[in-house]
Amino acid sequence: MNAVTPQHQPQSQPSPDRTPATTPTRTTQDAQGAHGTQSAHSTHENPDHEAGYRGPATLEFEGEERVVDVELRGTFQPVDGRYHWYGRVVGAPELVALLGGRRTAALIRTPQGEARGELSDPDPCYRYRVTGTSTPPFRVPGPNDPPPVA
Repeated sequence: MNAVTPQHQPQSQPSPDRTPATTPTRTTQDAQGAHGTQSAHSTHENPDHEAGYRGPATLEFEGEERVVDVELRGTFQPVDGRYHWYGRVVGAPELVALLGGRRTAALIRTPQGEARGELSDPDPCYRYRVTGTSTPPFRVPGPNDPPPVA
């Protein structure tokens, strides 16, 4: 008698004419498609496909107007059916001094568009967080646009 497998418990062996039932494993090709390219339907699968903007912007808030540099991006969230965009105002200590670190509604204008959003919680490098929902202040490529040039 084998100490590991008692004789009264037969070991299951697949018969030569049929294969054992298993759950199919997902191959890299399955995950990326037939041509080895990732699907662009979800930006969470490949963050390189997030729409975004980096460059100059004008902020309007509390009767003030400031020209700043921003880094923005966004994604469509199927849970609520809305487009969420977010980013940072790049190194703007004058905003921290002016706003004192508090949240402020703002109009963000770029050469590609404008949108209402919120400035909130500056980080130690004086970069204010910018958030918004719905139409962003930058162009979002559509499904019929050519792919970005790498």
